[in-house]
Amino acid sequence: MDGPVGGSRASGGNGMVSNQANDTITVAADDPKQNLNQVINSVQKTLGLLHQLYLTVSSFNAASQLPLLQRLNSLVSELDNMVKLSEKCNIQVPMEVLNLIDDGKNPDEFTRDVINSCIAKNQVTKGKTDAFKSLRKHLLDELEQTFPDEVEAYREIRANSAAVSDAILSEAHHVEWMLSICCQFFMFLILYILLSVLYDIRVEQIVKGNQA
Repeated sequence: MDGPVGGSRASGGNGMVSNQANDTITVAADDPKQNLNQVINSVQKTLGLLHQLYLTVSSFNAASQLPLLQRLNSLVSELDNMVKLSEKCNIQVPMEVLNLIDDGKNPDEFTRDVINSCIAKNQVTKGKTDAFKSLRKHLLDELEQTFPDEVEAYREIRANSAAVSDAILSEAHHVEWMLSICCQFFMFLILYILLSVLYDIRVEQIVKGNQA
């Protein structure tokens, strides 16, 4: 009775250890960083084999034939291993980097160019944002001169809504409030444009009347 029970427990314990080991192997196999390190190590080993092969060929003699064949076999085996390891890696390398390497240039130049491009685009975007802010301020100033009461009410609505929106309003109500504010703003803008057009027409009529 005791023997089988003990054996069963031991078997169960070994099964748990085996499952844990398999899980660890699976996680390690699925680790992209570890897979990349394996490929890097294989590339470095291949470079070492190529260097050894170069030394063997450069000083080749009859006694070097067997070491040459052994190193050729090692190189072929390592290249095959590298191909198998690379299948586990899903890394996309930009063609620009490969072109820089082919041209004998530093691949870090690609990173520098990307960063400079991002900085330039960021400056353009910032310029557009600043231009819209300036336009908004200018329109508000012009509207305030023509419709001071409405603009004051608009600013009060914005201030009050901003104070309570985070605590009270839901996201849907907040979007609705923003749409309402935008509608009011564009209504003021349209009124301002209409008044400007009417003013220009009236001025033109007065000028023509004076000329007549």
